[in-house]
Amino acid sequence: MEELLKFIVESLVDEKDKIDIQKQEEENAVVFEVSVADSDIGKIIGKNGKVAQAIRAILHSAGREGSKKIIFKIKK
Repeated sequence: MEELLKFIVESLVDEKDKIDIQKQEEENAVVFEVSVADSDIGKIIGKNGKVAQAIRAILHSAGREGSKKIIFKIKK
């Protein structure tokens, strides 16, 4: 799952070396916190949050087999 998220984020941003993905396992969820360069935050969020919603939808679909909820957050 983390590799899928990294692939998606890398394909969207210009400064690939500034990508940081933190994974936190909770009781009923897996939380992915992504931070990118300040100049790339808009590319991850997208207009009206559409890109972030699409990333969440992809992660949700990919994680359907597991019993834990997948949460995607963007850190500044």
